[in-house]
Amino acid sequence: MRAFTRAAALSLLAVTAACAQRAPAALEEIRARGALRVVTLNLPTCYYLGAQGSEGLEYELASAYAARLRVKLSMYTVADERAMQAELAAGRADIAAASLTNTAEWSRVGDAAAPYAHIPQLVVYPRSGVRPRDTLQLEAARIAVRAGSAQERILLRLKGTVAPALQWEETAPSSADPVEDVDSGEAQYAITDAREFSFAHHLYPKVLVGFALPEERPVQWIVRNLAPDLLASVDAFFRDLGASGRLAQLLQDSSGDTRRFAYEESREFQTHVADRLPRYRSWFEAAGAKWSLDWRLLAALGYQESKWDPHAESGVGALGVMMLTADTAQAMGIRDRANPEQSIFAGARYLAQVRDMIPERIAEPDRTWLTVAAYNVGFGHLEDARIITQGLGKNPDSWTDVRERLPLLAQERWYTHARRGYARGWEPVQFVDRIQRFLRLLEWQPGEGGPVPAGAAPAPIGATDVRASPLPAPPPAAPAVTRAATPGA
Repeated sequence: MRAFTRAAALSLLAVTAACAQRAPAALEEIRARGALRVVTLNLPTCYYLGAQGSEGLEYELASAYAARLRVKLSMYTVADERAMQAELAAGRADIAAASLTNTAEWSRVGDAAAPYAHIPQLVVYPRSGVRPRDTLQLEAARIAVRAGSAQERILLRLKGTVAPALQWEETAPSSADPVEDVDSGEAQYAITDAREFSFAHHLYPKVLVGFALPEERPVQWIVRNLAPDLLASVDAFFRDLGASGRLAQLLQDSSGDTRRFAYEESREFQTHVADRLPRYRSWFEAAGAKWSLDWRLLAALGYQESKWDPHAESGVGALGVMMLTADTAQAMGIRDRANPEQSIFAGARYLAQVRDMIPERIAEPDRTWLTVAAYNVGFGHLEDARIITQGLGKNPDSWTDVRERLPLLAQERWYTHARRGYARGWEPVQFVDRIQRFLRLLEWQPGEGGPVPAGAAPAPIGATDVRASPLPAPPPAAPAVTRAATPGA
């Protein structure tokens, strides 16, 4: 009997091993499918739709990893972490990526990759309040923290170690950011990720950083269960990305602090978003749809021109929301520049016409920023700057390179050789910089591009129908722009 039992056990092990050998590994499944499925959240720190399409750190990382595997990226959003866990548990997603920290709940549905970053946890306070400087000062304060968040778990550990009298008020996961409670005066302090606050401080300019808690939060991807080869591949990807320096660059580039914004200007902008933009948003959206432009880009342009004031007027006679000259208004076929609807549609049409003059070979986002610069300074002057850029051995199709040379149009030794002559070349640089700032703030507004509704099939985002592109390579050699003499360097 014992021999029979032993033989049966060996037979069962052999069958199990054979089945395991026949079961395809996770990477093999992904490559056979031709797509990497990544579930995420619609947040500025993870994924959002910018003027040029999909953006956000997790989108950039997932795109790079899909390119490493030579498959397409199928990335989609759900409402919250619980919904992400359901996607991973059901096998509908290979990876969950949304600035996550491993917990017991995540361990039940997947395996955590090694952390790719550690994020400081900030104590923030109102500008009008007293700055906190250490953990013990929090014990007698009204603190806001999101229920069930990583920040609340950190507070629980602090309460059990260095601050036993620590208390806080939980903000429901579906409600506003706890930073808003500080901004509104409902809480003295809030605990927030440094990365999240790099975006939020533009929205709440009255809220400042007091200090960072002693514990940082690790962030990592969660890989579906029973996929050790995929987990090992993800860990190797982040090791290589970190060793190359690309990870640090991506972390910096995707931060909300990449564009500084003055406190007073930010506060004024947020006020106008609330009291002016709702009057004109439907026209910006309709004009954007008609001319294939992102409505937020149009709105940012309109704010830069007039602060969304239909009665605004410049010293040179430009008028209305989009600050159109009489000649431009006539060319665009409108009669009343003070009419905000007419002004917005005419401005959109003009921007689209300028865009169509920019060579189609120029990739985004360079094409958009060259278009916006030409909208400000004129297409001819932009071409002069591109010629100078090329003459100096730089790329005339790169906004970064052209941006540095536009101010040369105000220097005699350059503009005397330029076909269109003198231009105040620093103005389009400042113009584009400011529109980029306003555009970012519009993209970061709460509720923009929200998650997939409950019960709806998640739609793929980004490069789901084409092979994922690797991280950007250095710009190609500069192609010819036009033929005109340029002075030496």
